[in-house]
Amino acid sequence: MNENLFSSFITPSMMGLPIIILITLFPVILFKTPTQLMNNRLISLQMWMIKLTTKQMMMVHNKKGQTWSLLLMSLISFISSTNLLGLLPYSFTPTTQLSTNLAMAIPLWAGTVMIGFRHKTKSSLAHFLPQGTPTPLIPMLIMIETVSLLIQPMALAVRLTANITAGHLLMHLIGSATLELMSINLPTATITFILLILLTLLELAVAFIQAYVFTLLVSLYLHDNT
Repeated sequence: MNENLFSSFITPSMMGLPIIILITLFPVILFKTPTQLMNNRLISLQMWMIKLTTKQMMMVHNKKGQTWSLLLMSLISFISSTNLLGLLPYSFTPTTQLSTNLAMAIPLWAGTVMIGFRHKTKSSLAHFLPQGTPTPLIPMLIMIETVSLLIQPMALAVRLTANITAGHLLMHLIGSATLELMSINLPTATITFILLILLTLLELAVAFIQAYVFTLLVSLYLHDNT
């Protein structure tokens, strides 16, 4: 129990050099390019999930918004694979770093906002001032709407970071408690071990859900600006 609780979130290094880039690129090998006429079950399942997600996410977009489909599917595949990578023992999860998530959220959010100001200038500016606003409240509402717009990428990054970090911390705490209880009270240790297995299954679902939520929110921002 003397182990540092946050040691698993420290950026790993080798010979004094950070290896975060290599770890980030590692999930790429999980998505193999089909090279045969008949695909195996893993590739077929992968393609089916991508097609289903693309259909559900792109049905509300016009033709201009549908041009982002490849980018959004790459985004959800990257986030889900890195989330799953963190569930392996002695591994590192890039999505627990706020800087990594901000590096994904800010460019995507900025791209959707710039598209909105370029193609729907009047509509985008109208969001800052709702129709029928009393004159004395106009400056305050403009400030509030501006802050709410600028805080969107931070909300995206913090939501993903908090959910993934909380799950990993809880798994670490329950796992450490199970090891300690094995020499004290075996029945209680068995119960905590069952809880750890259930929590691991929950984190498997959370890995996909958080990737979907992150991508869905980017898709909604795109829909509002196209």
